[in-house]
Amino acid sequence: QESMHAYAANVYTSVVEELMKGKQRKFIAVEQEFFRLWWDAVATDTYKQQVHQLLQEGRLEFVIGGQVMHDEAVTLIDDQILQLTEGHGFLYETFGIRPQFSWHIDPFGASATSPTLFALAGFNAHLISRIDYDLKADMQKNKKLQFVWQGSPSLSERQEIFTHVMDQYSYCTPSQIPFSNRSGFYWNGIAAFPDPPKDGVYPNMSLPVTDANIHLYAQTMVANIKERAAWFRTSDVLWPWGCDKQFFNASVQYSNMDLLLDYINKHSDEFGVTVQYATVGDYFQAVYSRNLTWEIRDSQDFLPYSTEPFQAWTGFYTSRSMLKGIARRASSLLYAGESFFTQYVRKHPASSICKCGALKQLQSLRWAVSEVQHHDGITGTESPKVKDMYVNNLMYGMFNVKKLMASIIFDMNNAKKNGEVYSSVYVKDSGIPDVDQYVVVYNPLAWNITTFVTVSVSHMAMSVYDELGHSVPAQVQSSTESHSTYELYILVAISGLSYRKYNVKLLNGKQSAFIGKSVKYKRKDITYADQQSRQLLPVVNNCYQVLFDQNTNLMHSITERETNQTVQLTQEFLEYHVNGDMMKGPISDNYLFAPNASAVPVSKAVGLEVVSGSLMTEIRQYFYSNVTSQDYIYAVYTRMYTVPEGYDGKLLCHRIEQEYSVGPLELNREAVLRTSTNLNTRQLLYTDSNGYQIQKRPFKAYVNNTVARNYYPMVQTAYIEDDTTRLMLLAERAHGVSSQGNGQVEVMLHRRLWNNLQWDLNYNLTLNDSSVVRPVIWLILGTKAVTSILYRTSVLALEHRPVVMFGALSGDKPKLPGQFQQNSVHSSPVTVPSNLHLQTLSIPGWRYSSNHAEQVRSIRMGKQKQGDADFSRVLLRIRHLYEVGEDPVLSQPVMVNLKSLLKGLGSVMVVEERSLTGTWDVNTLKRWKWKTAQYPSKGFSNDTETSENCIVTIHPKEIRTFFVYFQGQ
Repeated sequence: QESMHAYAANVYTSVVEELMKGKQRKFIAVEQEFFRLWWDAVATDTYKQQVHQLLQEGRLEFVIGGQVMHDEAVTLIDDQILQLTEGHGFLYETFGIRPQFSWHIDPFGASATSPTLFALAGFNAHLISRIDYDLKADMQKNKKLQFVWQGSPSLSERQEIFTHVMDQYSYCTPSQIPFSNRSGFYWNGIAAFPDPPKDGVYPNMSLPVTDANIHLYAQTMVANIKERAAWFRTSDVLWPWGCDKQFFNASVQYSNMDLLLDYINKHSDEFGVTVQYATVGDYFQAVYSRNLTWEIRDSQDFLPYSTEPFQAWTGFYTSRSMLKGIARRASSLLYAGESFFTQYVRKHPASSICKCGALKQLQSLRWAVSEVQHHDGITGTESPKVKDMYVNNLMYGMFNVKKLMASIIFDMNNAKKNGEVYSSVYVKDSGIPDVDQYVVVYNPLAWNITTFVTVSVSHMAMSVYDELGHSVPAQVQSSTESHSTYELYILVAISGLSYRKYNVKLLNGKQSAFIGKSVKYKRKDITYADQQSRQLLPVVNNCYQVLFDQNTNLMHSITERETNQTVQLTQEFLEYHVNGDMMKGPISDNYLFAPNASAVPVSKAVGLEVVSGSLMTEIRQYFYSNVTSQDYIYAVYTRMYTVPEGYDGKLLCHRIEQEYSVGPLELNREAVLRTSTNLNTRQLLYTDSNGYQIQKRPFKAYVNNTVARNYYPMVQTAYIEDDTTRLMLLAERAHGVSSQGNGQVEVMLHRRLWNNLQWDLNYNLTLNDSSVVRPVIWLILGTKAVTSILYRTSVLALEHRPVVMFGALSGDKPKLPGQFQQNSVHSSPVTVPSNLHLQTLSIPGWRYSSNHAEQVRSIRMGKQKQGDADFSRVLLRIRHLYEVGEDPVLSQPVMVNLKSLLKGLGSVMVVEERSLTGTWDVNTLKRWKWKTAQYPSKGFSNDTETSENCIVTIHPKEIRTFFVYFQGQ
């Protein structure tokens, strides 16, 4: 909002005015969040009419078209797709246009998921800028800044995309000019905060173009163009005019640019150059029409990113861990809310809930989750007040969606409509009061799950019953967070996209929850551990035996029981000490990680408490700076589950769940958890790319900054392995991860920094983050074959844990158990095979026609449908989780009958296959096919199998998008 006031609204207003004044002028616009704020709150009808005209003339071009320019390192593919879809839906509904080029100039490093994403969205070319400085210099020298990128090994040439890497000048006009001490080419100066200057005079406005200096300006510009031309294969040079926060005073900008361009073109014989205004699309069209043959790049990404020898941008993988956690929780709740609402609308057409209001509640969270994907959002590279804005928007959206889900359950159970709608179902993250309660648990995945949900209660003596009055396995024990409450673990088994209701009662009779009994062990000084008399404490379930060393209270080893494979495994917390004084050397900040030396162990003493019960054993380790310290600085809670007969305990049994408590840290400390094993990993690490695919990360030695340059983002997964055994780590938020030694993997969990770099101080970017964070990581150990199957389902089970809501039992007689089930979502689960993931099931609400000609016609005639959202169109996405050749069975294509998959929602009438963000009919989508040595013929690429009578075959790694319409709508 501050940016809108200070400059952003003025960009759109003044650029539209200026474009109307000169037919030759052009402009590209990127992030829809800013544009939509202008369109909805600032733009007059005249401006709106002009925008329509400029788009039709191709002089205003939207590139990317998402809500934001998303970060590429720490975002999840689901959220990237969401924010692109959100922006594209608006652009298509409002203007009938579909962006076809990316402009990913500012994310800090480039992921290999992006080229696939943009190809699936129908883009013809992808543009990036921030890659390693030394790599860029090399590519520049050898004219290799442009290539055809096959980001996905499995989709390969079917979803490849031409990619342009900007040269060393990146996305800004060069600001140094030899004949003036002011910056050059920025005649509108620098945006002023908080208010634009009344007289229109901004700081640092470039010297206006005059007869006296026009030749000097032209020489400077031409020299720069020629320098760049030497780095590219065609004689077309992309010369970006602008930078951050530019064009807010477009009249001075364009009038000076006009003079300069005209002058160069009049003297083109002398300069050897002609210049024209262009959009990104114009540039790529020029390069495409040259018909050259391009090199292919495989699925290797451009992460991490360094700008100088001591500037590795690997700190932001962990910065503001709490924000990263909330962003993912919000994304997961949105996913659950979307499918819950979709089922409700399909099954209860005559519902009492206002659908438009409900959609607004969902939209508030869609917008918040989209917005935080920004490359200065979830990255943690914003000032504290902006971080607070993201958090407030996320919390507000989450509150809305939980309220919506609660009111749907209330409505579906036909509770008496007494005054207060939410009197019966309420949502809060704390536990339940002393009265009899029910707990409603929704499984948002399209698979059956068996897992534990945790509820905090105020008594030890509890019992839990299901809808039929049968006793449900549960365990109650002391809480790790509070002395006055207990934690009740309830074992839930729920089919896909369904919910169940559990009755939690204070003990009356024999059936009671198991009690977790606590044994506390003496705090041990780990610096003087007696190696001779090692006493090992075993903790066992059906899958693992974990041994703890009673001399140190640290983990000693894990045995995978099926293969009887034992891995020595210890975990310790360490801290990197970093410098905060510019005068003394490289600094760490929100973006950069610059450790002074190797990480230092933080604790000399460890306390141990083991809470064991029939369903779960929890090992609580407390790390103290020394034997006499009052308070612990770190804690690990390790949970191992034992599932009773009759339940499918495979996933539960195979995960060792860890929750950490980290913080508040001291200043200029970066906290890591290092797991050391005796696996001979050759220091090779694997990490996921945005939760979509795996990247191989061999350790690389550098002259400088080797520690920081070997940090990589872990969005959901990281693992190490030897020839037979693999140790996997699964995360519910992004972290930096590295392998700094053979058999080791370390995860950066938290950072607290302060530095005196003026730029950081000006923007309050010093990351003095004094919070306590409680991230969760699941460990899975086993053979490569077993873990590669387990982790696919486990990582989604962690991402999409069940949503828990609470309700009070009213005084009325409880309803007949059977009646509940007919009214619930329970009766018709939606299930996909375990190698597929139901990526999206939602009602987007867009009013656009899925017939392009019709949509364009209605916009040109000013007949876009106003009014209510469209509730008849259901958006469905299905993703294949495996790579080609990864598993003999699960890597096979899967045939899905959409009619039978969705029969629980009604009778499917029509299915339309669409591009990733929904704006193209795949049968009319013809992407440019760039010539490569592998595929010398050039033409349009169109690689979709059309679905005959609702049966589709989904190949490895595909993400397929459909609009589904049901009978009776």
